[in-house]
Amino acid sequence: MEPDYAAAILALVEARGPEKSICPSEAARAVAPDWRAHLKGVREAALRLAREGRIEVLRKGRTVETLDAVRGVIRLRIKRGG
Repeated sequence: MEPDYAAAILALVEARGPEKSICPSEAARAVAPDWRAHLKGVREAALRLAREGRIEVLRKGRTVETLDAVRGVIRLRIKRGG
């Protein structure tokens, strides 16, 4: 059974607040000791949550508008005003 990546992401970003962000690896570490194997699942869950308007995906400190083209290092935060 696959861990609940979305729940891990939401718990972490809500605890951090709207002014701070998390690294996807933090969510992966929260769900499994072999966290590197879970990064893809965390990233997919993060993009799904962003499309639902629940979190924001950041790249170089700015909100990513086009989620289909997200590449490289990202950070996640709770949706501002949401």
